[in-house]
Amino acid sequence: MMRPMKLGGEQILFGEGSLAHLETLNFEKAVVVIGSDTFIKNGLLDKVETHLEKACIAMETFVGVEPNPGFETVKKGAAFMQEHQPDLIVALGGGSVMDAAKAMWIYYENPGLDSLKPLMDKKTFPKLRKKAKFLCIPTTAGTGSEVSRSIVITDDKTGIKYGIGNMEMMPDIAICDPVATLTLPKGLTAETGMDTIAHALEALASTRANYLSDIMAEKAFVDAYETLPKVLENPKNIRRRETMLNASMVAGMAFTNVSLGIVHSIAHSLGSLFNLSHGLSNAVLLPYVLRFNSRDEKTAALYDRLAGEVGHPSLPEALTRLNEQAGIPKALKDLVPDEQAFMDKLDRLIELSVNDGCTKTNPITPTYEEFKTLIMHAYHGQ
Repeated sequence: MMRPMKLGGEQILFGEGSLAHLETLNFEKAVVVIGSDTFIKNGLLDKVETHLEKACIAMETFVGVEPNPGFETVKKGAAFMQEHQPDLIVALGGGSVMDAAKAMWIYYENPGLDSLKPLMDKKTFPKLRKKAKFLCIPTTAGTGSEVSRSIVITDDKTGIKYGIGNMEMMPDIAICDPVATLTLPKGLTAETGMDTIAHALEALASTRANYLSDIMAEKAFVDAYETLPKVLENPKNIRRRETMLNASMVAGMAFTNVSLGIVHSIAHSLGSLFNLSHGLSNAVLLPYVLRFNSRDEKTAALYDRLAGEVGHPSLPEALTRLNEQAGIPKALKDLVPDEQAFMDKLDRLIELSVNDGCTKTNPITPTYEEFKTLIMHAYHGQ
């Protein structure tokens, strides 16, 4: 039976100039969550504050979300919010910032919680919006977290990443203004752009895929595939930045409803054990997983059709070529050059991948040995 779909919160805005929508909001105090002082230096935070001031919304800023946000950071942010009592929480950043801010929101509104465990079960997941609404302003075109019910938070003690999903966490407002992405460095533009493509392709191949998710994911894939190289050539082109941000948003709408596959299962596990960038891991893994999934006849036909849409005879080869254009390494060995260290953690890597929630919606559920073979092919670039 099909699951109910939710494509976003109360308001979704996109396109150049949409940041000005902040001036129409009716709140008293906002806490803006950012990763570092980058947006202070480049003036983006000032733009947000100016718009909020015109709406007579006071603002405080929490600075300090790491690329793979840990639970200790979440607790610090929640304590900051307890101190300032916002009725609006604004996440200004990429996926890590948006994920961390969602988690901070949970513990701000539910100060009695002291672990990630209650978030793992739908029956014990706490209610939100008792004190604040949640708004996302993505500064990368990749994660789709602004329209997603999911977060990934790291247990600081074990280093394990936990992917948690619940529609309660769907942001109330998403503002996707390409102006916020203009200063994104080339490397991050490439990694997050490939993350968009991974989201779209895995949503299309998901065992939960449906008519509506397919429409969104296919459009997102084609637009991102065709536009990413152009953005890398000319990062200041606002129209191409807008296309990438829209593709990321729409791919996010698709995957948050139908889930993903083993590209993400393995990438989550690599992040837990080796602290690798999520988008970069996805990009490296994608061609290898596409070849593995092509053993399924229906999925192979899907990939052939998509390859035709982007003018290439083979989708895995098309993604390999795009990775080369984007400066993405070919093999996991380029990310983890110490092969002995990699092999020492291989069993744990496979175990985490097998148990990852995204594995169950992959078109083929790999056995332990199949995971091992696939991962080793990706490691050596075979």
